[in-house]
Amino acid sequence: MLTNQSRKIVSLLAILTFALVACGSTDYSNAIPAVTQTQFSRPPEDIRNYRYCEIIPVFRSGTTFYVEVYNTIGHNECPAEQWEAINEEELAAAYGAIAVKINGPRYWVINEIAGGGKTAEGKTADFGGIEMKMAAVLETKLWEGTAGESLYTDNEVQRTTTFTYHAGAMVYELTSPEGDVYRMQSYAQIVDPTLTIDDLEMLGERLELPEDWRYQTRVLSEKSELIANGLAYVISDDFGNTYQKVTP
Repeated sequence: MLTNQSRKIVSLLAILTFALVACGSTDYSNAIPAVTQTQFSRPPEDIRNYRYCEIIPVFRSGTTFYVEVYNTIGHNECPAEQWEAINEEELAAAYGAIAVKINGPRYWVINEIAGGGKTAEGKTADFGGIEMKMAAVLETKLWEGTAGESLYTDNEVQRTTTFTYHAGAMVYELTSPEGDVYRMQSYAQIVDPTLTIDDLEMLGERLELPEDWRYQTRVLSEKSELIANGLAYVISDDFGNTYQKVTP
């Protein structure tokens, strides 16, 4: 059973994952120094069950929270020993952030991803010897709270992406009482370090779903795409797994 504090932390980490287009520049753009990329790791053509991690520094200026999102994709596969040695409090002190969250390990359940807009423009930073690319800058107002504090609740993520699911792939979906469908994009080993892709088919038995929400799985008979043209609606579940709203 997750505590309320655990739910908030898990949801914050999950919702911010891989927001590929920045919302705009901030006063903190140079708080984390850029480095020359020296680590290169080409993801496989099919990224289903591909491992990645994220570092998420949170800054505050007046009534605004600025959140930067860095991930390992294209640099490395998040080496476990170095990842486990990262200290959130030390990073926050070094960068003058109010908090630094570690998000991962995570694994994609999509087969392909294509990004647009500012995806290729993010700087490279080094966190404890793990290089990551800045993928997004998000901001919220103090009275709104940080993005993702509530589970099973829409969060607007500004990004331009196409997520592709191959024919024959199993997909994992949540349906709201209003009939909105959200398809899982990645699962996390944050709450349950033993969670694997094979566990997702029966995950519904473990979720604490809100009233009238449903979890279901199915195998696609043809290729399917989730397209976000600048804006995606993303929710997270009790385990930090993330889902994007399926829209026509």
